[in-house]
Amino acid sequence: MGRILITGCSTGFGRAATVELTKRGHDVVATARKPETLEDLDVAERIRLDVDDDGSVKDAVAKAGTLDALVNNAGFGVVGPIEKLPLVEAKRLFDTNVFGTLRMIQAVAPGMRERGSGTIVNVTSLAGRVAPPLGGVYAASKWAVEGMSEALYYELGHFGVRVRLVEPGFFATEFQGKEPRHALDGPPYDELDEQWQESFEKLRGGGEPQGPEPVAAVIADAVESTERRLRWPVGDDADMVLAARTSLDDEAFEDAMRSVLGLTW
Repeated sequence: MGRILITGCSTGFGRAATVELTKRGHDVVATARKPETLEDLDVAERIRLDVDDDGSVKDAVAKAGTLDALVNNAGFGVVGPIEKLPLVEAKRLFDTNVFGTLRMIQAVAPGMRERGSGTIVNVTSLAGRVAPPLGGVYAASKWAVEGMSEALYYELGHFGVRVRLVEPGFFATEFQGKEPRHALDGPPYDELDEQWQESFEKLRGGGEPQGPEPVAAVIADAVESTERRLRWPVGDDADMVLAARTSLDDEAFEDAMRSVLGLTW
């Protein structure tokens, strides 16, 4: 069993992955900006970590010691049209979702490379493959991590280090519904927002969305697997959308999604 550092363990996928990997016998180093949110977790170690801060990353990795795996999960979203989303919000999002991931990779990769082993799992999203309306900046951050991870897969694979992308569809976490929202209270994008919110019901068949546990199980599988596999989508919606995206041209894909989701915008 290995020693695994997970970022963003206070809620959602990070917390669920912490529980799952601990159940499987791993020594988990759980991290969060507010370590008091981790007190109820039965883990090997709890460490304060702000992935936006170089010094915090350096200190946390030093405290964690030799790592067999890193799970980059920390991140957040924003909702709003590209035209009107404040640039300061976009920069803040990228600093966590993209540069925070990069900070962590640069902190742990040298040791893994020198030892000739290790696994880096980057948690992205279905939005990292197919960008939704009103989620363009969030999607851009996840696309950036997808591209970075694909390059890293080839760069570190030569040295025996595995790189994974876990790509969840829609799952219920504390993350959903709490993202900052911009320019959606009135025209010109309020109608699109209303339709897009209704589309989520169609994507999940009108039922309640699953909790984060299925994603946590795939994160754990990605940590433990010896497969030479980069991408690990999670969820029926992810499978359906990605299958359509890869098999249809742009116009046909748009028509199919409009039909399935009932979008008239």
